[in-house]
Order: sequence, then structure tokens, then C-alpha cells
Amino acid sequence: MAEKKSFLLRLNPEVWNEIERWAADDFRSVNGQIEFILHEAVEQRRKKKRPGPTPPASEVPRKEEP
Repeated sequence: MAEKKSFLLRLNPEVWNEIERWAADDFRSVNGQIEFILHEAVEQRRKKKRPGPTPPASEVPRKEEP
């Protein structure tokens, strides 16, 4: 199994309680649920970015202000 990176995450109690309920519904730990949510978000972001490479910022034309 690949090594996992650990870090501190601070959440407000409202968000924590909602994720805790969601995790229980999905038979996961809160940590597992957060990891699942993040994984899904990364996958969705990757799918949106697939059409083509993003040009470097130096090559993006700037809008001129009037």
C-alpha cells in the first residue's frame, strides 16, 4: 500500500457533524469519508480539464481595461 500523507484539518462543528452522519450512512469512518469526497472532487476536476493543455500564464492574452 502506498504511504499516505497526514495533516491537520480544522472544521467547524456543523460541517464535522454532517460529514460524520454521511460517513455513517456510507459505512465509512470520518477520515475515510473525507478521503472519498476529496478523491471524487479530484476526479471531477480531472475530467473537466481533459479537453486540452492549459497554456502557461505568460501566453494567456490579457484583457485590456478601457
